Amino acid sequence: MDDAAIAEERIDRLDAFARGMARAGDHERAREAVRLARRIAQRHRCGVPRRFERFTCDACDAYLIPGRNARVRLREGSHVVVRCDCGATARYPYRD
Repeated sequence: MDDAAIAEERIDRLDAFARGMARAGDHERAREAVRLARRIAQRHRCGVPRRFERFTCDACDAYLIPGRNARVRLREGSHVVVRCDCGATARYPYRD
């Protein structure tokens, strides 16, 4: 198993850990897991999964849970708007 595969597996595990911690209400441990996963991805030059990218805040590293610490809105025919509690906004395109 090469280094990139190990890094991707570790990122997947950190994603699951951060999701679980955020749902349990331990937001600081979730933030640390998000930061660590991003650092691993940078060090090994591999990307993070799309789900991880879409459900984390770039500004404060929070793991976003719609309805609890993130507001999700759909703009007609063009994109999804996700706003974190810290005020940061992310927009993602979608297709029909």
